[in-house]
Amino acid sequence: MPDQTTPKKITMSRESEGVYTVTTESGAQLTFGRGEGLVSPVEMLLAAIAGCSSIDVDMMTTRRAEPDTFEVTATAEAVKNDEGNILREIQVAFDLAFPEGEDGDKARARVASALKASHEKYCTVSRTVEAGVPVSLVEKV
Repeated sequence: MPDQTTPKKITMSRESEGVYTVTTESGAQLTFGRGEGLVSPVEMLLAAIAGCSSIDVDMMTTRRAEPDTFEVTATAEAVKNDEGNILREIQVAFDLAFPEGEDGDKARARVASALKASHEKYCTVSRTVEAGVPVSLVEKV
Protein backbone atom coordinates (compact mmCIF):
# COMPACT_ATOMS: atom_id res chain seq x y z
CA MET A 1 0.00 0.00 0.00
CA PRO A 2 1.37 3.45 -0.83
CA ASP A 3 2.00 5.88 2.01
CA GLN A 4 -1.05 7.74 3.24
CA THR A 5 0.08 10.86 5.08
CA THR A 6 -1.82 13.04 7.52
CA PRO A 7 -0.12 16.12 8.97
CA LYS A 8 -0.05 16.32 12.78
CA LYS A 9 0.61 19.51 14.73
CA ILE A 10 0.56 20.83 18.26
CA THR A 11 1.35 24.32 19.54
CA MET A 12 3.10 24.87 22.84
CA SER A 13 3.31 28.09 24.81
CA ARG A 14 5.27 29.06 27.91
CA GLU A 15 3.11 29.91 30.91
CA SER A 16 6.00 30.61 33.30
CA GLU A 17 9.49 29.26 33.94
CA GLY A 18 9.29 25.49 33.46
CA VAL A 19 5.52 25.48 32.85
CA TYR A 20 4.08 25.01 29.36
CA THR A 21 0.70 24.41 27.77
CA VAL A 22 0.32 22.30 24.67
CA THR A 23 -2.72 22.84 22.47
CA THR A 24 -3.81 20.34 19.86
CA GLU A 25 -5.42 21.21 16.54
CA SER A 26 -8.77 20.16 18.04
CA GLY A 27 -8.30 22.62 20.92
CA ALA A 28 -7.52 20.13 23.70
CA GLN A 29 -4.94 21.46 26.16
CA LEU A 30 -2.47 19.94 28.60
CA THR A 31 -0.21 21.82 31.00
CA PHE A 32 3.11 20.18 31.82
CA GLY A 33 6.67 20.98 32.79
CA ARG A 34 9.01 20.78 35.74
CA GLY A 35 7.75 21.27 39.23
CA GLU A 36 5.26 20.15 41.82
CA GLY A 37 2.06 18.73 40.37
CA LEU A 38 3.22 18.84 36.76
CA VAL A 39 3.67 15.94 34.36
CA SER A 40 7.21 16.02 32.95
CA PRO A 41 7.97 15.60 29.23
CA VAL A 42 9.54 12.19 29.94
CA GLU A 43 6.40 11.11 31.79
CA MET A 44 4.33 12.37 28.84
CA LEU A 45 6.41 10.21 26.50
CA LEU A 46 5.76 7.14 28.66
CA ALA A 47 2.08 8.11 28.86
CA ALA A 48 1.94 8.51 25.08
CA ILE A 49 3.42 5.04 24.52
CA ALA A 50 1.11 3.46 27.10
CA GLY A 51 -1.88 5.46 25.93
CA CYS A 52 -1.44 4.63 22.27
CA SER A 53 -1.24 0.90 22.94
CA SER A 54 -4.05 1.10 25.49
CA ILE A 55 -6.42 2.60 22.93
CA ASP A 56 -5.57 -0.23 20.50
CA VAL A 57 -5.96 -3.00 23.08
CA ASP A 58 -9.12 -1.43 24.49
CA MET A 59 -10.77 -1.30 21.08
CA MET A 60 -9.75 -4.87 20.21
CA THR A 61 -10.85 -6.49 23.48
CA THR A 62 -13.82 -4.55 24.78
CA ARG A 63 -15.90 -5.38 21.73
CA ARG A 64 -16.24 -8.72 23.44
CA ALA A 65 -16.65 -7.65 27.09
CA GLU A 66 -16.24 -4.59 29.29
CA PRO A 67 -13.13 -5.05 31.48
CA ASP A 68 -13.28 -5.38 35.26
CA THR A 69 -9.70 -4.10 35.41
CA PHE A 70 -7.79 -2.11 32.79
CA GLU A 71 -4.58 -0.68 34.22
CA VAL A 72 -1.41 0.01 32.31
CA THR A 73 2.00 0.84 33.76
CA ALA A 74 4.86 2.21 31.66
CA THR A 75 8.37 2.08 33.09
CA ALA A 76 11.83 2.97 31.83
CA GLU A 77 15.35 3.55 33.03
CA ALA A 78 16.41 7.19 32.65
CA VAL A 79 20.09 7.19 31.73
CA LYS A 80 22.42 10.20 31.89
CA ASN A 81 25.96 9.89 30.59
CA ASP A 82 28.53 11.68 28.41
CA GLU A 83 26.56 10.78 25.28
CA GLY A 84 23.41 12.52 26.57
CA ASN A 85 20.14 11.63 28.23
CA ILE A 86 18.02 8.71 27.03
CA LEU A 87 15.43 6.23 28.21
CA ARG A 88 16.22 2.53 28.11
CA GLU A 89 14.28 -0.60 28.90
CA ILE A 90 10.88 0.91 28.16
CA GLN A 91 8.20 -1.56 29.20
CA VAL A 92 4.43 -1.27 29.10
CA ALA A 93 2.63 -3.74 31.37
CA PHE A 94 -1.08 -4.42 30.96
CA ASP A 95 -3.13 -5.60 33.93
CA LEU A 96 -6.42 -6.67 32.38
CA ALA A 97 -9.30 -8.65 33.84
CA PHE A 98 -12.59 -9.51 32.20
CA PRO A 99 -15.77 -10.95 33.70
CA GLU A 100 -16.41 -14.66 33.90
CA GLY A 101 -18.43 -16.16 31.09
CA GLU A 102 -18.34 -16.57 27.34
CA ASP A 103 -17.90 -12.87 26.50
CA GLY A 104 -15.11 -12.48 29.07
CA ASP A 105 -13.42 -15.60 27.67
CA LYS A 106 -13.57 -14.08 24.17
CA ALA A 107 -11.99 -10.84 25.43
CA ARG A 108 -9.24 -12.71 27.32
CA ALA A 109 -8.51 -14.80 24.23
CA ARG A 110 -8.01 -11.57 22.25
CA VAL A 111 -5.48 -9.89 24.59
CA ALA A 112 -2.25 -11.46 23.30
CA SER A 113 -3.07 -10.81 19.65
CA ALA A 114 -4.21 -7.26 20.48
CA LEU A 115 -0.90 -6.53 22.24
CA LYS A 116 1.01 -7.94 19.28
CA ALA A 117 -1.01 -6.02 16.69
CA SER A 118 -0.62 -2.77 18.61
CA HIS A 119 3.13 -3.24 18.96
CA GLU A 120 3.81 -4.46 15.43
CA LYS A 121 1.39 -2.32 13.43
CA TYR A 122 -0.96 0.17 15.06
CA CYS A 123 0.71 2.12 17.89
CA THR A 124 2.25 5.08 16.08
CA VAL A 125 4.05 6.30 19.20
CA SER A 126 5.99 3.17 20.15
CA ARG A 127 6.64 2.28 16.51
CA THR A 128 8.10 5.76 15.92
CA VAL A 129 10.32 5.49 19.01
CA GLU A 130 11.56 2.05 17.96
CA ALA A 131 12.17 3.19 14.39
CA GLY A 132 14.44 5.97 15.67
CA VAL A 133 12.83 8.63 13.49
CA PRO A 134 15.02 11.75 13.33
CA VAL A 135 13.85 14.89 15.13
CA SER A 136 15.00 18.33 14.03
CA LEU A 137 14.93 21.48 16.14
CA VAL A 138 14.73 24.65 14.05
CA GLU A 139 14.54 28.33 14.86
CA LYS A 140 11.57 30.06 13.29
CA VAL A 141 12.67 33.38 11.80
